[in-house]
Amino acid sequence: MIQSTAFNYIDVLDKAADASWRREDLLSNNIANVDTPGYKRKDLDFEGTLREELKNYQYRSLDSKVNSADLNRLNPNVYRDYANLSYRLDGNNVDIDTESVELASEQLKYMGLTTSISSEFSRMRDVIK
Repeated sequence: MIQSTAFNYIDVLDKAADASWRREDLLSNNIANVDTPGYKRKDLDFEGTLREELKNYQYRSLDSKVNSADLNRLNPNVYRDYANLSYRLDGNNVDIDTESVELASEQLKYMGLTTSISSEFSRMRDVIK
């Protein structure tokens, strides 16, 4: 059987796109609950999860790190943000302006990730030709 690492970057990009999609959903949910008393915003941190996984291979090249990364550990957990102080009397800590900016940023990130995945497949197709 032929061992290939050709899809490792695509697999990592796929995990990042999945996390970005999931974060967009969380941010949209936060915006929808901006007026819900006591609601605490939810978020996830894929970049931190990826950083921790790649740190395990700290003295290697990026290619080697990606090839060695355990994709099963690239699943960030959703957390409730209790640290974000609430200045509202109802205890809700969602700031609509911050959430809107984060959502727009995450949408751009997702578009960039899907473009990168598409580019990787285009490069593979060009090599095969």
